[in-house]
Amino acid sequence: MHIQVKSSASKFTAILVQVIKMNSNVELLAPGGDVDAIKAAIIAGADAVYCGLDTFNARNRASNISFDELVGVIRLAHQYDCEIFLTLNIVILEREFKAMAALLSKLANTTLDGVIVQDIGMFYLIKKYFPTLDIHASTQMTTHNVGQIPFLKKLGASRVNLSRELNLREITDMADVGNKHGILTEVFVHGSLCVAFSGLCYSTSASVGNSGNRGRCSQACREEYETTETGNNFPLNIKDNSAFFDMPALIKAGVHSFKIEGRIKGASYVHTVVDSFRKQIDGYLETGELTQDGERLYKVFNRDLTNAFLRGDLNQSMFIENPRDNSTNRALENSNAISVVQIYDAKQILQQERNEINATVFDKIKHLSIEKMFLKLHFSGEIGKPLSITATIEEASVLPGSSSNIRTITVQSKQALIESEKPNIDLVSLDKRFRSFDNSQYKLTKIGADAMPANMSLAFSALTALKNELALKLNDGREVLPEVILPTLEKNPRAAAKSADAPPPKLSLLICDKSDLHLAEITDADIYFKLPDAYKRGCTQYVDFLSANPRLIPWFPPVLIGKDFDVAVTILERVKPKLIVTNNTGIAHRAFELGIEWIAGPFLNTTNSYALLAMQETFACSGAFISNEINRQQIQTIARPRNFKMMYSIYHPILLMASRQCFFQQSVGCEKPRIDNGCMLSCDKSTSITNLKGDSFAIDKQKAGYPSIYNQDQFLNMEIINDLAHLFDGFMIDLTNIGAGDKESPDKVQLIQQFEQLLNGDLTVEAIVNKLVPQSTNVQYHNGL
Repeated sequence: MHIQVKSSASKFTAILVQVIKMNSNVELLAPGGDVDAIKAAIIAGADAVYCGLDTFNARNRASNISFDELVGVIRLAHQYDCEIFLTLNIVILEREFKAMAALLSKLANTTLDGVIVQDIGMFYLIKKYFPTLDIHASTQMTTHNVGQIPFLKKLGASRVNLSRELNLREITDMADVGNKHGILTEVFVHGSLCVAFSGLCYSTSASVGNSGNRGRCSQACREEYETTETGNNFPLNIKDNSAFFDMPALIKAGVHSFKIEGRIKGASYVHTVVDSFRKQIDGYLETGELTQDGERLYKVFNRDLTNAFLRGDLNQSMFIENPRDNSTNRALENSNAISVVQIYDAKQILQQERNEINATVFDKIKHLSIEKMFLKLHFSGEIGKPLSITATIEEASVLPGSSSNIRTITVQSKQALIESEKPNIDLVSLDKRFRSFDNSQYKLTKIGADAMPANMSLAFSALTALKNELALKLNDGREVLPEVILPTLEKNPRAAAKSADAPPPKLSLLICDKSDLHLAEITDADIYFKLPDAYKRGCTQYVDFLSANPRLIPWFPPVLIGKDFDVAVTILERVKPKLIVTNNTGIAHRAFELGIEWIAGPFLNTTNSYALLAMQETFACSGAFISNEINRQQIQTIARPRNFKMMYSIYHPILLMASRQCFFQQSVGCEKPRIDNGCMLSCDKSTSITNLKGDSFAIDKQKAGYPSIYNQDQFLNMEIINDLAHLFDGFMIDLTNIGAGDKESPDKVQLIQQFEQLLNGDLTVEAIVNKLVPQSTNVQYHNGL
């Protein structure tokens, strides 16, 4: 096609447009918390919608949908060339796998386009038993470095939702590695932001038993706190995310899917946001320019908008004192309303605009149907001829004013009907055999037959084959897969427990300060050395340190972004320790490649046997720390794989959340207007905030660590030693002093001695330990998930 251009600038624009069109395969992925929101997303032009059932998903507060509704939603969406992804993005408990397998068996017989997963055991289960289901890695996987891409690929993921904290350069690197491994990348472009790293927030789990890893986040970060020194009452409340004007950069970065958050939002919100992004994306792909001003995004719920994470500009402007809807404030600002009358008028105009949005959206979606297709079965035949079934399917049209779509399918038995004294071809028998077609996809309205002889029969095998053939055709030619019944997993004892005089579980220590090396002189416990979250570029000091102290077992943190991951990998490659503990899957993958034995740390949220199998069979993992979020009963149902170690942390600070953002700007203040690399490496402040219930939480920032918030109590679980010691190879105590704030830390030598006595069966020292750690709790061990 010839394009006439009038200037060099317009010529450049024309070439840019052509390049964009050739290289862009952009997906707009919308939230669907209920049926109306899903319909709104579809009609607004979403390329895909993610939604959840009323179980097994990370938005329990959303209305969610039933399985029958899901089947209808899939059919409706596909008529609009829109895909449907189902969220199964929580950690799974052992007792739930039977129900999960039953659900996955049903999903495998739909045309669902993908499942979104957090639990490592779920990846294993789906890949092994349900290979037709496409797996997407949830943002709850905390995916933030290039090493995690091949890890997730090997687990079975086809796409990865990247952590929301990444900047454009980091996203570009991730998308490039994803492309090389054949994995698509997803980025959140609009909606609520978590101030914490997703998948690593335990704030409501520790305080009220509502785990974010189970979809029950109580949003402690949105709570009101006692006024801080800087005058803030909502010191953790962050603005909503929006990359509305960053589409060109994200397309250039190679991102495949632009994901909108909002499964607890209604249809009007979803339609407005999706329609705005649809117009912005299409306009850019067509013209090479952004054509929308984004003002409609402020007409629906928002906490004001920021793209600071994407820009890598982490400053105080990301926070906002209003955790509720900010759209009214925006309307007042835009109207310059000052007087009472002007304020009233501005609010009335906004409400009128919202009413019009609601009316327009519901007028657009009211004709969209997810009702089941009506099915009639008619039987005919005579002795000496085949049995014939005519299926009539009636489907409501998705287009307003159009009539229903009716089609018929006819199948015949391979064998002829015979005369029999025990006939099985009568309406009662046929209804019993074929009633199962009244299912999630079809409403069986009638089973009828011609006037057939009463003494006809058909071999059971022939009747079964006929039913299967009909099922195949009603399933659009796809074979109906049988339900998967999971095998019983073998519970293997720990290696040391095979003999009658087996030693107790071994004590291990976690330290992070070189000054604690002397502790090695008083104990034969394993000593883990916690490596930092951040490093100077090209840092080699830990290579030399670990090489000089081979007894130390490197402990890698959960978050390692960009250059920090590169340095951590260099430490691993140059030291080549015999054993490591890692809370980061990127490091786990590199250790596997190097043949280094590794143990999964507690922040990999391991809660079930299938996660242990996945890590052992796929990545040669030799052991794992079991999550401290689960209780006694949930722990003891886990089946240990053969030659696999199970570990548990019995004493540690309770991390509530870690963030890439600064908690001090909003609490005690900071002279720096924004966070830079120097802050990560040099800042070591601590303070506390108190909620309106009087609960205080320590804010702690170690040098080269992320700002974190900790519970006021330490986790101390001595009960598990008496309850479940036979299940564990080792119990760990954390001696890093992290999260202590300004509290005096207990004597470490004395702690080690008391815990060693405790593990050797001396229960009398429990009282001494309780005195050493006066503020402690093990409520999570009792509450569980």
